[in-house]
Amino acid sequence: MEPNRIALVVAAGVGIAAAAWYFLRSPEPAPAPAPPAAKLAPAPAPEPAKPEHYPAPTAQAEPAEKPLPALDDSDGALLAALASVLGRDATGRFLVPERLVRNIVVTVDNLPRRSFAMRLSPLKPVGGMLATTGKDASLAIAPENAARYAPWIALLEKVDAKRLVALYARAYPLFQQAYVELGYPDGHFNTRLVQVIDHLLATPEPAEPLRLTVPHVLAEYADPKLEAESAGRKVLLRMGNANAAKVKAKLREIRRALVDAG
Repeated sequence: MEPNRIALVVAAGVGIAAAAWYFLRSPEPAPAPAPPAAKLAPAPAPEPAKPEHYPAPTAQAEPAEKPLPALDDSDGALLAALASVLGRDATGRFLVPERLVRNIVVTVDNLPRRSFAMRLSPLKPVGGMLATTGKDASLAIAPENAARYAPWIALLEKVDAKRLVALYARAYPLFQQAYVELGYPDGHFNTRLVQVIDHLLATPEPAEPLRLTVPHVLAEYADPKLEAESAGRKVLLRMGNANAAKVKAKLREIRRALVDAG
């Protein structure tokens, strides 16, 4: 399994991807008419569907606010803004300072997919190797593996969700531009961001330790259902339930702030 990064990517914001598909099937013969059935109680009304579009957050006007830089020249301005929320030491320690907006967009867009390109991550790798225990049929993620994520979790818990979303709102045109240039000219970046947060919040919480298997070179989850999960959900699974619960709590804060600001 490759090294991972996640929550701050989502926190910063991004992208939309729509998968389109169709299938053909032979027409089925019409069933014979059924005999009259006894009257049944009316079915309960379905729950209202979640909105398919989440408006972009509205930025609060500030006096003498500078215009946004061009997307290709935005790294310095965005890093300085993030430093005001995360701290200058944190931005230097955790963020890759090049192509920041574009890399946030493509990474978040890919979190619900089976994989994402590590070379495009806006975050530096989690240190160390995946810690395991046992072997063969008893091979599993070791409890101490969760400690690898401690610095990230500590930073995440300190993030002020409302301030972060306010920063995101001011920079939103850059994220939307990067999102359109990624190949979604009719998409809404903020909608994709909320969709991805909802996807991550639905990550299962299986009993630990999580069993592993090594069919070739890289370790995989022994449970086929977990192995079939998205790249983003696998990050949460790998960091352990306790860490994942903290990430989900912050994602809920960010989601509320995004929706309230829309």
